[in-house]
Amino acid sequence: MTSRIRHLVRRFFGALSRSTPNSQELGEVQNILTKVEFELWSKMQPMDQRHSIEVTLRFKAIRPEASIPEVRAALLHDVGKIPSSLGVLARVLATVVGKRGQKFTAYHDHQRLGGEMLEEISSDPFTVKLVRGTNNTGTDINIAETLLALKRADDLVT
Repeated sequence: MTSRIRHLVRRFFGALSRSTPNSQELGEVQNILTKVEFELWSKMQPMDQRHSIEVTLRFKAIRPEASIPEVRAALLHDVGKIPSSLGVLARVLATVVGKRGQKFTAYHDHQRLGGEMLEEISSDPFTVKLVRGTNNTGTDINIAETLLALKRADDLVT
């Protein structure tokens, strides 16, 4: 089984749990994000909140020198999934069939949407770029390295 498939299978079974982050985890997230970012993050589904915490822990292990805007991007990397409001099975279907319909398209465009949402609340521009997953100039080594670390943290199967 490829690592991407293992990652998706692990995410699927992890998403079946409806448990929310515990109070200690919530406190740590609250200490990292700005007040308005935390309010936005709190609108994410519990499965996405738990996933963002896991990704952030892995990201910090991969990139211990990460700045606050970088760590915020790890926590907020899936915030753009809020508008799709898809559950686990609908996400599986969206992954299989692609951009069909408004909700599936929103799910697939979550990086762009997340960047727009963060811009609207005046998040740090570096955080916005990272959530968008883009390095427009292609010459910013810090963005490229950080994006690679974020991708590794998001795709890591442990």
